[in-house]
Amino acid sequence: MADRLFLGDYSYSSWSLRAWLLFRRFGIPVGIELVDFMQASVAEQMAAMVPARTVPTLVTEDGTVIWDSLAIAEELNDRYPQAGLWPADPALRALSRGLASEMHASFGTLRELCPMNLRTAYAETPVPDSLQADLARLEVLWTHALDQSGGPWLCGEYSVADAFYAPVAARIAGYALPVSDKVRAYVDAHLADPAFRRWRAMGLARGATLPWYDRDYAKTPWPGPVPRAAPAVDTGTAENTACPYSGDPVTHLMETDGRVFGFCNAFCRDKTVNDPDAWPEFVALRDGTAAVS
Repeated sequence: MADRLFLGDYSYSSWSLRAWLLFRRFGIPVGIELVDFMQASVAEQMAAMVPARTVPTLVTEDGTVIWDSLAIAEELNDRYPQAGLWPADPALRALSRGLASEMHASFGTLRELCPMNLRTAYAETPVPDSLQADLARLEVLWTHALDQSGGPWLCGEYSVADAFYAPVAARIAGYALPVSDKVRAYVDAHLADPAFRRWRAMGLARGATLPWYDRDYAKTPWPGPVPRAAPAVDTGTAENTACPYSGDPVTHLMETDGRVFGFCNAFCRDKTVNDPDAWPEFVALRDGTAAVS
């Protein structure tokens, strides 16, 4: 049995996003199993994976259960030292570990008042003093790290620290929170990151809108890159006969730039509809850099 990563809802589970990025950003294989927030409690659904009671949880091939995001990061670093989860430079590695640890333990007001919601963005959000204090601390941490490393990510190259702060960047963007230009540029780097865009596209394609995450603020379009238009269609002749992801026969269609492409199921189609340029397999098919089958 291969390693399995148990995740929550793509649109709302910030800790799940962190763990997923650790695997996808560093090319580490894992099977994905989703826990449905609309069903029983997460603890009930994870009961067989003792002692886990939350997502994300990693169950390794040998049956080891790792139920904490920071522990997952350290275990992956030990098992895949060549992947480069932490920076090679000792000073930057220490910085990255400090950043990830503080994120893991802090910013309670930001989490409470601005839960991650990748389905919605707000034009303006009230900022009480406690939330401003969290934002001020982020300004100190991120500005210091970017000044020390030179960017573009917190410690130069993408590291565990960036995976841990990706949902924070999503909160700053989605709630239109006030930050400096340097911090805004770092937020924008996350919004443009193809891995982050793929995660968000899957969230829009799968799962329900959960009303308890909504806030009564004026809404605005999502502040990230505007996806290429690619509506689902019911009729047409696809240029490909095999799904770019699975290789299975096509059954569902999408049109983009006057061309029709096929996918093996509704989810493969819809995640592509939501952000076509975020998916390397589809881009290779569309742009002719992979054989069409």
